[in-house]
Amino acid sequence: MPTTSAELVAAARREVPSVSLEEVRRRLDARAPMVLLDVREKDETRAGVIPGAIVLARGLLELSIEQKVPDRAAPIVVYCAGGVRSALAAKTLVDLGYTSVESADPGFVRWKALGFPIEVPPHLTDAQRERYSRHLLLPEVGEAGQAKLLASKVLVLGVGGLGSPAALYLAAAGVGTLGLADADVVEASNLQRQVLHATSRLGRLKVESAAHAIRDLNPDVRVVPFAERVDASNVDRIFEGFDVVVDGCDNFPTRYLVNDASVFLKKPVVHGSIFRFEGQVTTFSPATGGPCYRCLYPEPPPPELAPSCQEAGVLGILPGVIGVLQATEVVKLLLGRGAPLVGRLLTYDSLRMKFTELRLRRDEACPVCGVSPTITGYLDYEGFCGSR
Repeated sequence: MPTTSAELVAAARREVPSVSLEEVRRRLDARAPMVLLDVREKDETRAGVIPGAIVLARGLLELSIEQKVPDRAAPIVVYCAGGVRSALAAKTLVDLGYTSVESADPGFVRWKALGFPIEVPPHLTDAQRERYSRHLLLPEVGEAGQAKLLASKVLVLGVGGLGSPAALYLAAAGVGTLGLADADVVEASNLQRQVLHATSRLGRLKVESAAHAIRDLNPDVRVVPFAERVDASNVDRIFEGFDVVVDGCDNFPTRYLVNDASVFLKKPVVHGSIFRFEGQVTTFSPATGGPCYRCLYPEPPPPELAPSCQEAGVLGILPGVIGVLQATEVVKLLLGRGAPLVGRLLTYDSLRMKFTELRLRRDEACPVCGVSPTITGYLDYEGFCGSR
C-alpha cells in the first residue's frame, strides 16, 4: 500500500493510462467522443479551460460526478494544472466504476503554453458571485448561464398585475436589461396586486415607480423605460434590441399588435392573462415552429364577453402566480433549458387550486404565421377588435 503522497500519485499513474496533450488536441479537432473533465479549483479555471470541458473541482468529484457524467462507459479525459490531481481524480473515477478514463499529462499550464485553444469563462465580480450564489450551484445555470442572463434583454409590456411580479423576479434573477413599457400612473387601486409599486409613489408614472423598485432590488439591472402606449407607430422601435417579450397587456388591440409584431420581428412572446380567479400562460414562438396568438384566438371576443379587471375584479394574488410563471418561462428561454410552453397553454384555477395543460396547434391557415399569410403589416387594431 502507498505510504506517501508521491507513492499514491505513482500508484494512480500505474493504474490509469495517461494521454498526451497533443492527442487530446487531435481528438478535440476531430470532434471525437470525449468528456473533458477539469478538476482544478474555481479560481484556477477563471484563467481559461479547454473548450467544452466540464469543470468539477477535485474536492467535489465523488459528490457530483454522477450528475455531471451519468454514463459510466463514456470516454473521459481528466486534466488539472500539471497532471498530479488529474491522476488521482482518474483513479477515483475508476474506483467508482467508470470504465474508460485517462489522465492528461501534463495539464492545462502546458496546454496554454503550447498555444492550444482555450475558453475564458465569463467573469463575475465577487459581489455578483455572492448575489447569484444559488444560481451558480445549479449545473443548468452556473457562471456561464448567469453571465448569459446578465447579457440578456427582456421587454415587459405593461407594468401592472402581471408585469410587476415578472419584472421583479427577472430583475432578481439578474436579467441585465429590462425594458418597461406602460403609459399609466400608479393609483391606489393598483396596489392590491401590482407589487412593484408602493403607496409612496402614488401618482408617479408606473415605469418610473418600477425603475425605482428594480434599482433598489438589483443595481446590476439596467432599466429602459417607455412611458408610452404601444401602438403600430412605435412597436418596432420599442421591440428593437430585446431578446424576449413579456406580454402583460390587458386589452385585445394591444395583444394582437404585440402578436403581429413578434411574428414580423421573430421574437418569442411569453403571454399571460387573468380573469377573476383564473389565469393562463403560454409562450408564442412561431419562428421556432410554434403557434402564435392568432392561432389560439383568430378573432377577439365581443367586449361584453371580455370585461377588464376594472369591470369584473380579480383576486390580487392571481397575477402574482401567472407573472412568476411568465418570468420562469423567460429564464428558460434565455438559458436554453427545459421545455418552454411552446404549443402548450397552462391554465390555473385558483379557487380549485388546479393547473390544466392544453395542447395548441399552429394554424397553417393563420393570416399572420401561416403558410400563406395575408396580414403582412400593422392594422387598425382598435377597429379590428371594436368591430367584433
